[in-house]
Amino acid sequence: MKHILVTGAKGQLGQALQSAAAQYPDFELILTDKEELDITDADAVNAFFAGRQVDAVINCAAYTAVDKAEQDEETAFLLNFQAPLILAEAAVQHNSAFIHVSTDYVFDGRRNRPYTETDETSAQSIYGASKVRGEAAVLGYHPGAIIIRTSWLYSRTGVNFALRMQELMQEKESLNVVFDQTGTPTYAPDLAAAILTILGHPAAAEGGIYHYSNEGVASWYDFAIAIKELTGAKCAVYPITSDKYPTPAPRPAYSVLNKEKIKSAFGLEIPYWKDSLAVCLGK
Repeated sequence: MKHILVTGAKGQLGQALQSAAAQYPDFELILTDKEELDITDADAVNAFFAGRQVDAVINCAAYTAVDKAEQDEETAFLLNFQAPLILAEAAVQHNSAFIHVSTDYVFDGRRNRPYTETDETSAQSIYGASKVRGEAAVLGYHPGAIIIRTSWLYSRTGVNFALRMQELMQEKESLNVVFDQTGTPTYAPDLAAAILTILGHPAAAEGGIYHYSNEGVASWYDFAIAIKELTGAKCAVYPITSDKYPTPAPRPAYSVLNKEKIKSAFGLEIPYWKDSLAVCLGK
């Protein structure tokens, strides 16, 4: 039996991991959120590890309010840099495997081909910069750790684009959605299953950076249209450019992730984004 500490257990990915773990009888999840464990407190983290067996850590906790981070840099770096550093140090001391979840926002979005793990990071926002620092901290202290960058995460719970679009399509006659930001939606249960598969795979011991999203490419407008079609919403959806919808934090114009490395290393079959969206919406 592997005992796996999950931080941020109340978030989208944390909840998805709880559901996915039913398919992995050799894994026992130790579920924590900020109430159970303050991951910004090194003493609290070390005491937590000392008091129980922790074979692996999956760090789902993060500061994800992208626009708010522009005015709250200190908290963003505390949760996205300092906390992963504390967890990585504790994991090394207790010989625990470590998986840390990162983001496509570490890139500036100026390429026109899917980003690979070896492409140089160049974050445009405070949020992205804090995640870059977090990646470096984790691998600096725990060279055997795995970083998984993902994009456009959504599920049936939490705060995400898919749920928000469904709400707005019921409330409004029309919506404007940007079409010049391109990436790939990621269904949290798909990512959760991939993470647990990786934890049980021999190649996980090598560590390193990997990319995971669903297959395919979409703009936010494409994502919204797919939600409209699957739900049968009557709301009109119109494409607009990003300059018509200014935000405090800039977004990458193109952040499609190349997933060849993770598929090859761990034998993963990744669903197409529209198929997973249909599953999420119960269609």
